[in-house]
Amino acid sequence: MIVVAGESLIDLVPQPDAPVVPEGGPGLPPLLPRPGGGPYNTAVALGRLGARAAFCSRMSTDGFGAALLTGLRGAGVDTSLVTRGPEPTTLAVASIGADGSAGYGFYAQGTADRLFELPPPLPDAARAVAFGTCSLVLEPGATAYERLLRREAGRGLLTLLDPNVRPGLIGDADAYRRRFTGWLPSVSLLKLSDDDARWLGGVPRGPRAVVVTRGAGGLTVRTREGLEVSVPATPVRVADTIGAGDTVNAALLHGLAQRDALTPEALSALDAGAWRELLGLASRAAALTCSRPGAEPPYAAELARYPGPADG
Repeated sequence: MIVVAGESLIDLVPQPDAPVVPEGGPGLPPLLPRPGGGPYNTAVALGRLGARAAFCSRMSTDGFGAALLTGLRGAGVDTSLVTRGPEPTTLAVASIGADGSAGYGFYAQGTADRLFELPPPLPDAARAVAFGTCSLVLEPGATAYERLLRREAGRGLLTLLDPNVRPGLIGDADAYRRRFTGWLPSVSLLKLSDDDARWLGGVPRGPRAVVVTRGAGGLTVRTREGLEVSVPATPVRVADTIGAGDTVNAALLHGLAQRDALTPEALSALDAGAWRELLGLASRAAALTCSRPGAEPPYAAELARYPGPADG
């Protein structure tokens, strides 16, 4: 089982081609609510790919929270590690650039996911646990997620961290960078975007493997043993990039599970050919997500039909 720990939220995504309501109004496009949050998207993507996945979080009992929970269950994700609370669901207002890139403004004060508490040890079936995004920034839940990361890494689980840096949520950048550095000894697999790497001051050393996504420039992995492998991006007409990095996380973990490599030691043992296949899988999966609005990761059957960069 792959456990994903972190927030769920609602992305409010602009619909630029929809009519302005009311007619003759201020010209603002309507906003479509879509399920989101980096960890949530990763869990849904894992379920759609056919992985055995569970979500560990605290979610609201409001209507948005109910819809998010339904989305997890619809993807086949185990929700037994989810707790609920009456506080509202976090909202993220997305802005979409001309190239499909997404920026966000967050409404997270007093929301349910911020009150996450450290759960008991994860089930014996758990082999890996993934973390990232807002949940490692917003207190008091951030400290609980950090404690979960350290505890499960100490138990020998493979850990994936995707910081998915949102500068607007980080009050003290230097303090966050120090905290991030303190997490690295507990991280097996680190996933960064090139924007993350620049903001953090470079690609760090320490984890057994670091995967860097570079948008149209493809993906690169660097391992603790000195191996470096790159694959090109899969060509696609981009609707937006929402959920693309989260899909990469899921594809990497699913690919490792298919190889029976969900341990830190097995991760270190992967050769260049294995990494090329894993990165290619992640590239194809992310391209499918980018081809449609919002975070809509692919199902296994879709991915099986989708050609990679080397296939045309």
